[in-house]
Amino acid sequence: ARLSERSARGYARFRSLTRPMLQRLSGVAAQSAADAARLAELGAPEAVVTGNLKFDVTIPSSALELGAEFRLRFGAMRPIWVAASTRDGEETLLLDALARRGLPDNPLLVLVPRHPQRFATVAELLRARGVPFVRRSDANAPVPADIGVVLGDSMGEMAAYYAAADVAFVGGSLLPLGGQNLIESLAVGTPVLIGPHTFNFSEATAGAIESGAALRVAHADALIAALIALFADPGRRQAMGLAARAFHAMHRGAADRLWEWLAPQLAARAVQRIGNLSRRAPG
Repeated sequence: ARLSERSARGYARFRSLTRPMLQRLSGVAAQSAADAARLAELGAPEAVVTGNLKFDVTIPSSALELGAEFRLRFGAMRPIWVAASTRDGEETLLLDALARRGLPDNPLLVLVPRHPQRFATVAELLRARGVPFVRRSDANAPVPADIGVVLGDSMGEMAAYYAAADVAFVGGSLLPLGGQNLIESLAVGTPVLIGPHTFNFSEATAGAIESGAALRVAHADALIAALIALFADPGRRQAMGLAARAFHAMHRGAADRLWEWLAPQLAARAVQRIGNLSRRAPG
């Protein structure tokens, strides 16, 4: 279970309703100690900390192979960055910041909106801004050097986009939306930049930053400055990528820990149920 500070404050306003419901639980498995404490404060039983199941993701080799193919198709010699799972309003912030400062060496932006229903809207935004772009669905040939953006209008290819990129920005974090999942980028080994609003993944984000796998940026202009610095420093990008893989590997195993906690409880419940049925059976 995960419970952010924001959600905990909301549930606390209705404590008379939430406490009786939580007290009926026989046990709670929490992602982190902070989640466990917030749940206990609301009335849940003492929780066991099993970790975040999202860290158990395994990137299939097919995704890495597609990422290598994207790299060749998008431009093997160009710097590439992906803006992943962007939310409404963030694309405008990014394009405005790029217009103010720009990036040297003609890097390619792979822009992947979080929601598929926004693909057409973002395409229209790029068109209105005069930004040369192609859609991923149309980019079956090498992307010309005068194209600045590939619009990632596909499903299920995020790991491949991360694998193709030198640096990843994880969206939902420049605006107060809580941030999207950065763990897939860590698993691939791509350095992460993330904005100030990460309450949906606060523990994972804080840990990734502390480990050296990610950097927090305060706003879109700071994001562009961080990209300039990282594109100019291959050694630092490599170190962040190695830290990302190590951080991801260190936090795997949540599914095993969850099962180790859950299996005895299920077995005890099954024995209890069999006993109840035996007592009810006619003699």
